[in-house]
Amino acid sequence: MSTSINTLPLLDNNVPAPAYGISEWPDTDDIYARLAALVKQPIRAIRRENMETILNYFQQKCNRSRRLSEQAERIIPGGIQHNLAFNYPFPLAIASANGAWLTDVDGNRYIDFLKAGGPTLLGANDEAVRQQIHALLDSCGPLTGLLHEYEVKLAELVCEVMPAVEMFRMLGSGTEAVMAALRLARAYTGRKWVIKIGGAYHGWSDQMVYGMRIPGTGRREAVGLPRSSTAYTQERFPNDLGALRRTLWLNRLRGGTAAIIVEPLGPESGTWPVQRDFNQELRKLCSEFGALLIFDEVVTGFRLGMGGAQGYFGVKPDITVLGKCLTGGYPMAGGVGGRRDVMMLLAGGIGNSSKRAFVGGTLSANPLSCAAGYFAIQEMRRTDAAVKAGHAGDRLRKGLDEIIRRLGLPYVTYNLGPIVHLQTSGVMLMSMRNPIKVMRESGDRKHMMEEMGAAFSAHGVITLAGSRIYTGLADTDAVIDDALNRFEDVLKLV
Repeated sequence: MSTSINTLPLLDNNVPAPAYGISEWPDTDDIYARLAALVKQPIRAIRRENMETILNYFQQKCNRSRRLSEQAERIIPGGIQHNLAFNYPFPLAIASANGAWLTDVDGNRYIDFLKAGGPTLLGANDEAVRQQIHALLDSCGPLTGLLHEYEVKLAELVCEVMPAVEMFRMLGSGTEAVMAALRLARAYTGRKWVIKIGGAYHGWSDQMVYGMRIPGTGRREAVGLPRSSTAYTQERFPNDLGALRRTLWLNRLRGGTAAIIVEPLGPESGTWPVQRDFNQELRKLCSEFGALLIFDEVVTGFRLGMGGAQGYFGVKPDITVLGKCLTGGYPMAGGVGGRRDVMMLLAGGIGNSSKRAFVGGTLSANPLSCAAGYFAIQEMRRTDAAVKAGHAGDRLRKGLDEIIRRLGLPYVTYNLGPIVHLQTSGVMLMSMRNPIKVMRESGDRKHMMEEMGAAFSAHGVITLAGSRIYTGLADTDAVIDDALNRFEDVLKLV
């Protein structure tokens, strides 16, 4: 049964608690049942004759993108600098971004549901934030190497709105922040073992290239990494609290667990959604076994609301990892926060003789990124961006549900507020509990997902890999209704 907790009760001072973008928690058991049925079925792909028409769009309407892609392939490995830029049959080159829309170098316009992977909650190139950045660049430039007032202002703001963050340190990316969080947990506890929830993405540091995307895959993607780099990394399947407890017991005999790290919505932004009480149970387990609980809020921080997932679930992690929305789409978006006694191990300075977990980064906490973060978060709070983005996600998911039912398709759609999942191939829902099926079908299912993404793009909608949709403040009812018409045009081609 879904649980409605869009707003929390009044605080002690009679001030309304923050509102969040998730209007209700979906029935997780029902989602998994429908996803299991989808994976058991043969794939329902776009018909071949229709796929030819879609590919003709890219050949006829995207000539400059194609030429840039061909040029890029000669000097950039794989032709892209970031995994999100991949688009079948070739990457689209974007010339301008504004609000809910992207325009490519050929002049084609697209509704932007990629949101740069999630950070542009306010919409692309938000004017209010941009004006503040222009003023900063005129007066200071992007970098000084010394303390700047916006470092302090951003840290104060993060500590104010995130319930479990008492101190905050800015870093250069979510990957760096995860590295710092794990190092910090090990330094604080004196332990080595780290448990992650299988299938989650916590950046590309050596120790986290383990159990990525598909639970149970372990070192499958750890090419170029010695076994020692993941020797103390463990993964357990989503929602399997029994296995987590057994692992914590076993680790206690081997020196103890430093931390459990989790995406609080579930791996891959809720592609594997967790049960409503899963994070509360993780908190209890970590407290019982003396492990630190790390919330990777790179996606959920500010996108779900000012208090992130920890505020929504009412769970206080020991360490919080932030990224993406932290700077509203500007670069160097990453940071780690948490309890004061834990965070003090990150005290900076040259020649510091006290015990500390060393982190660094010349560009970390630069004036541009800190100012962008400060003004973006202020604007998110002023506009109630997360709640409005959640409304857009609800509207889109309900519309997709109706289209899927009407067309008789086996696809599954659900949303966790402003993060909408549309599963058509089910490739991300396979697991190594059935390795033969993974090896036999994952390639075809992955290509089907790529084709769906291409079809959406050819109809003027950009998504993440054809299966994940981020909504934002700029996605008005009119934008969502326009998008639903485009989605229906594609789904009729199946």
